[in-house]
Amino acid sequence: MPQRVPDSPELPLYEIKANLFKALAHPARIRVLEILSANDSATSVGEILAETDLEPTLLSQHLAVLKRHRVVKAQRVGNAVYYELAHPKISELLVIARAFLADVLGAQRDQWEALKTLPPVGRSK
Repeated sequence: MPQRVPDSPELPLYEIKANLFKALAHPARIRVLEILSANDSATSVGEILAETDLEPTLLSQHLAVLKRHRVVKAQRVGNAVYYELAHPKISELLVIARAFLADVLGAQRDQWEALKTLPPVGRSK
């Protein structure tokens, strides 16, 4: 069976979305996107390396995944390669994800605090 391209127009939209989220589903890739989102201009691979402490080959693999899914775009200038977000909505997606996470963690903290107020439970025999 031939393999389908991850964001091929023949795929249903929900599969294309799932592939996008798969591309985002690694902490290193999220960190790279946060770095790119925080910068006003394209960011060199060297700068990304300095902020992530990733091995160059590993960073290259993560950037390739993001590029393949059209989340970032690259431009070569001499020997350097510069990356930037492919679309400004990627920054909004990161902000929404962080807000969602803050809400979830806040609710968990509230539950944890409520748990501490419960009376002690006796030992089981």
